[in-house]
Amino acid sequence: MPDRISILIITYNRCADLLELLVSLKAQARKEEVLEEILICNNASTESYQPVIDYVNANPDIKATYIWSDVNLGVSKGRNKLIPMAKGSLLLSIDDDMVFPDSEDIKKLASLFSEPFFKDANTGIITFRVIYYENKEVQVTAFPHKQYDKYKDKPRFHTAYFAGGAHIMKKELMDKTGLYPTDFHYGMEEYELSYRALNAGYTIGYDNSVTVMHKESPLGRPATYKKLQMQWVNKSKVAWRYLPFKYFVSTAVGWSFQYLRVSKGHLGAFLSSWWQIFKIPFTEKRYTVSKATLEYLRKVEARLKY
Repeated sequence: MPDRISILIITYNRCADLLELLVSLKAQARKEEVLEEILICNNASTESYQPVIDYVNANPDIKATYIWSDVNLGVSKGRNKLIPMAKGSLLLSIDDDMVFPDSEDIKKLASLFSEPFFKDANTGIITFRVIYYENKEVQVTAFPHKQYDKYKDKPRFHTAYFAGGAHIMKKELMDKTGLYPTDFHYGMEEYELSYRALNAGYTIGYDNSVTVMHKESPLGRPATYKKLQMQWVNKSKVAWRYLPFKYFVSTAVGWSFQYLRVSKGHLGAFLSSWWQIFKIPFTEKRYTVSKATLEYLRKVEARLKY
């Protein structure tokens, strides 16, 4: 029996985008062979989702369940709400503003973990190719390796982390690692879970045989400086929890320069972020990764400094 997929979608104020994603999922060939269900969590959107609700009700073959949350749970808590409900052995997390352009995509994703390259390495999470919806260029920020020029032409490889917006994982992994971090409202939750997955004996992979198109809609996204602030603090937390101390320092400092470079102001948020980071060693436990995990990180050329 092939692995069956539960698709997890968190949505906020992107009714039209989500509807297009659902239409592309309905168009998947032989989806009944691998699709267990689609679980949708609406994170307290302020716009109407009636077109999505109507589409779900009119198309029972996509096996979609629409769930309303009275509060915006964020990414991590939103996924944590859906994961225990999922019945499939594979969990496919996809942003609500993405589209599957090929009708064979879901079938391909269901078979990836059975291929020797991933099976022999006990791969637990796989990221696939993401391109921009408008110009069809690769979205470098969704590519799961910091040495993009070196790895961009490789059809598959093992890496240190997965891209949160488009990935598939074994559900059994969550039984060993636990769910997403609940103190991460937005940003870097995939890094935090990646280190736990690696420490549990899994590897993380990339495969370009499946491509999704990403609109990267500005609707529902935090302001740039707010996004940077959350990423900076959360990445510092991850480094403190799992990496040698020197990487906590280099991450905190390196991201502070990134914040100043991109945000071009918002000094109050800058100082607030530093205050949160200074408190990390006094409020956060450390779960430093094993020697074997550090060796794996160096083997896949992970960027650990920031």
